[in-house]
Amino acid sequence: MEQRLANTVRMTVIERKFIENGVLSELRVDGRQPFDYRNLTIDLGREDGQAQVCLGQTRVMAIVTSELVQPYRDRPTEGTLSIFTEFSPMADPSFEAGRPGELAVEMGRIIDRGLRESWAVDMESLCVIAGRFVWAIRVDLHILDNGGNLIDAANAAVLAALLTFRRPECSIEGVDAQEVIMHPPEEREPLPLTIHHLPIAVTFGIFNEGNNLMIDPNHHEEAVMVGRITVIMNSNGEVCAIQKPGGEGLLPSMIMQCLRIASTKAAEVNAQIERSIDSYNEARLLRQIKLYTSLLSSSAAEGDALNIISIEEEIDALMCRMERLKAGLDRSPSSFQRYGVGVASGSSQEKISGAGRGKVNAAIGGPSNW
Repeated sequence: MEQRLANTVRMTVIERKFIENGVLSELRVDGRQPFDYRNLTIDLGREDGQAQVCLGQTRVMAIVTSELVQPYRDRPTEGTLSIFTEFSPMADPSFEAGRPGELAVEMGRIIDRGLRESWAVDMESLCVIAGRFVWAIRVDLHILDNGGNLIDAANAAVLAALLTFRRPECSIEGVDAQEVIMHPPEEREPLPLTIHHLPIAVTFGIFNEGNNLMIDPNHHEEAVMVGRITVIMNSNGEVCAIQKPGGEGLLPSMIMQCLRIASTKAAEVNAQIERSIDSYNEARLLRQIKLYTSLLSSSAAEGDALNIISIEEEIDALMCRMERLKAGLDRSPSSFQRYGVGVASGSSQEKISGAGRGKVNAAIGGPSNW
């Protein structure tokens, strides 16, 4: 039995009848129309690779980390992407600590399918040495509060975290070109992931034996609905994945209606994520400009003319990127990597030998068709 069904224990017969009668009249307990989303907010904070998404009373946090590993034998030039979910009893009393339940496994698989089968993330760009070292990207999802429709909130959190994540830059050295050097952020600016598009999850609740649909069901409506269908689409209207985990069936006409509505909602959520990423990148550039300005003052005090010229060139480049960002010239997901800026200070390096090692130490980046 799905974990969400535990909510039925806390609902009386009168409450269930009230919600069911409201669905027949296209009325919802929170005042929304059948195809209205709850308020979506995205908090990216200051750290790379972290995002917290609130969808109504649902709160989900995603954290992205990375490490160098050996690739799979059948895909020697591709990195890996894994999604792990954590359901805490503090988010919902029906969640049990320890072994992940059915909903946790299903949610991770749905998000993974949307990213992997649509090739949203360029996995070949994660290759360092073919057949020896690739980057393994890990996304940890933490459910902070269950207000219903965890899939859509978690999917948005994963996308936002991936867009702000940056991995350490690597260089290859050695006589046989099998030695990998990972450069710290102080020496070289970490690199973002190459993301081609954003697969947005849109979930519909099924009511009244498949005759009524409502988008973004809250936890009360989830306890009453007789099924669910999740459509993952990008802003171009391309279907990345569809998931319907049992329950009441749907007519083809109802499925096509879901696709049409999901296309519109996906474009809206995509635009909101991009606005949040633009604000995050702008704040990141401002911090880099302040850092270079302080370095410029230090170099001027020391009389280092060559360093002053170099720092002034970096500041000019940062200001140019800031103007492009404000003008909306770099809005596509694949162009987010252009916002990276480096700080040339320090010389520490971490060397990794490729000989006879199946796995290397973790390098945390950020606090880390159909």
